[in-house]
Amino acid sequence: MTGETIFSRIIKGEIPCDEIYSDDKCIAFRDIEPQAPVHILVIPKKTIVNLKEVGAEEQELLGHLLLISAQIAKKEGLEDWRTVINTGAEAGQTVFHLHIHIIGGRKLNWPPG
Repeated sequence: MTGETIFSRIIKGEIPCDEIYSDDKCIAFRDIEPQAPVHILVIPKKTIVNLKEVGAEEQELLGHLLLISAQIAKKEGLEDWRTVINTGAEAGQTVFHLHIHIIGGRKLNWPPG
């Protein structure tokens, strides 16, 4: 699955978002349908559909996304949080542009669903 997504349009500035972080590799913003008091998405500016498509050449970018996710969670005051990457429709991926969910601010049950 390729093509333009809502995230690619956010990256291009065509759709506004509640941005909380941006650098040359990624952007982070608040989810418009939060599942917890804190629900932030971290997405690479490079178009990657999901983890099925990554190879060793993306190692640095993936590490960067996770480090930024942890920094954002701490900055949001979270002591505990869930980091989620859905890969494929059956796993709950609805936007086919790789993204990390940072979810916290309440007790999170397991299994998630």
